[in-house]
Amino acid sequence: MTETYLTAQGRRLAFDLVPGGAPGIVFLHGFRSDRQGTKVLALESWCRDQRRGMLRFDLSGHGGSEGRLESFGIGDWLEDATEIIDALAPGRQVLVGSSLGGWLALLLARARPDRVAGLVTIAAAPDFTTRMQAEFSDADHADLSGQGFVTRPTVYEEGDYVFSRRLFDQGAQHRVFGVPLDLPMPVRLLQGTADTDVPVDEALRLLDHASGPDIRLTLVKDADHRFSAPAQLELIRASIADILALDGHRTLPHS
Repeated sequence: MTETYLTAQGRRLAFDLVPGGAPGIVFLHGFRSDRQGTKVLALESWCRDQRRGMLRFDLSGHGGSEGRLESFGIGDWLEDATEIIDALAPGRQVLVGSSLGGWLALLLARARPDRVAGLVTIAAAPDFTTRMQAEFSDADHADLSGQGFVTRPTVYEEGDYVFSRRLFDQGAQHRVFGVPLDLPMPVRLLQGTADTDVPVDEALRLLDHASGPDIRLTLVKDADHRFSAPAQLELIRASIADILALDGHRTLPHS
């Protein structure tokens, strides 16, 4: 039976929680993805083997969580993530964010760096709504103002992706670029060169924009947006293991 968590806003979120050592791992999935994807399930298996705590959950409108995806935006999903992490994964966590999840992970790390032991992003897509709007045609603008959404074809599933006005409005309110992004924790940015959803230029832009003592970008030749081939899954695990090893040697301040 799927476990669910009820947020203060009345949204019921589906989740799975693996008990284990700290700092734990929190996985944030991508747009129109869920907690059952190849990357997150492989990571959960690794966490079980390592006896490492892990939380994976579905954002509102995704997977087993309630609601229609088009009814939510970045701000809603940031509320989801903040509340369920506080409730189910207290203490310092390593955030692992894929695509949209990378955007959310960056927002969480910027807002509360003391809660983040490290950050791993996979094809992070911060401000993708702003990037989309910059490329809108006149017809797109008319659709968004008239019917309240625009559509885009996708190779990942049948039918088109629907992007709502709420998504764009909240995206503008929660931008990563344009405001300082101080990340004092270890950060590993992973990006495929064959990613057609998040261009390499966006990863380089993020690397240039962020400030912090230990931020590294790894480009993987010919990896696409899924980033789920065996070698790519191993790179995700290795990046997390690197952060955990650094955390194990962290020097605590004297009281």
